[in-house]
Amino acid sequence: MLAGIYNIYCEQGSTLIRVFDIEYPTTEDPEVYEPLDITDYTARMQIRRLITDPEPMLELTTENGGLVVQDEGVLGRISLYISAEQSSELTSSGVYDIEIISPDETLVERILKGQFILDLEVTR
Repeated sequence: MLAGIYNIYCEQGSTLIRVFDIEYPTTEDPEVYEPLDITDYTARMQIRRLITDPEPMLELTTENGGLVVQDEGVLGRISLYISAEQSSELTSSGVYDIEIISPDETLVERILKGQFILDLEVTR
């Protein structure tokens, strides 16, 4: 599966919540999409200023609560949560991607990637 491209806009100092539905074409009709069952999968996301930067500005996972596989994963739905405190600590825009990991860790797929655009706050 090729990663989708989606640019995330984040207002510094504000809570950011996004919900992503992962779908793929059916074998019978490539024009018809159905949810990917990601039951028991985990997910991870990193935001870096530049793709070549050694350290991420922010790392979100299912383990730290930044990403949540919803509805037992049957609907292919992942929620992204960045707290107001976390977004206030960000200082620049960057790039990101999100990966899902199968329960036995034999499959890792990048499902989404794009620009992470930070709108700096004035009121602090």
